[in-house]
Amino acid sequence: MRRSTIATVTAAMLVGLEPAAAQACAELRLVPGGVVTQVTDGDTVVLDSGLVVRLIGTQAPKLPLGREGFPTWPLAPEAQKALEDLALNRPVTLGYGGEEVDRYDRALAHVFVATEENTTVWAQHHMVRQGLARVYSFPDNRHCLEQLFAAEATARTERLGIWTDPYYSVRAADRPAEILKRIGQYELVEGRVLLADRSGSRVFLNFGRHWKEDFTAVIEAPALRIFADAGLDPLTLDGALVRVRGWVDDRDGPRIEVTHPEQIEVLARP
Repeated sequence: MRRSTIATVTAAMLVGLEPAAAQACAELRLVPGGVVTQVTDGDTVVLDSGLVVRLIGTQAPKLPLGREGFPTWPLAPEAQKALEDLALNRPVTLGYGGEEVDRYDRALAHVFVATEENTTVWAQHHMVRQGLARVYSFPDNRHCLEQLFAAEATARTERLGIWTDPYYSVRAADRPAEILKRIGQYELVEGRVLLADRSGSRVFLNFGRHWKEDFTAVIEAPALRIFADAGLDPLTLDGALVRVRGWVDDRDGPRIEVTHPEQIEVLARP
């Protein structure tokens, strides 16, 4: 990836962030990115240097983009259009806070857009706040998530964008048959942890009494080390009302593998 001179984090680059959030994002390594010449979809742009940038921390509705048989997710064209309206033909600053390149050689960055009004807009926050992207984090890219979660919660409460479409509904953990219909999809699942239990090197968050049929969140050993480094113990979630986000698979019932703490939002404790 082409490197540019490191920029200084300034308040102007973090427009719309609360003070605590701006402080969290101040750890980003900012570099001039160039001008956006193409918006591939609601979370990917191409710069005049040819660099493809994946807006880390978010997942917008997906377009087929040449993939045979891949369906267009609801509101995918609208998400692409919203990002075009914000960023196309405008200069951007890139903010790196973790792994910087993915296996497709895309840059993984927060994107700050210089607008015609001489302000700077954080593209990820803009898309999530409009209800045209969900928060989507990785164990090696966990900066600036708190404010994205807040923006998502507001958009969901106001029923903006994707939050009016059942395709993106928050699933109920006590309806495993419905979750099973979403195998292979990125989902938000909400419910009360009936039992948080360790078995060998794993922790299981069980949301029903029938362990091989009900919804479960599984935390493997590498993720448990990340929890420990953050001073968090998932066993304390016993009885808590939580929202889990991630990819649904089917192993002894529907489940989501949790790879880092930010995949679990604690809504209420017993």
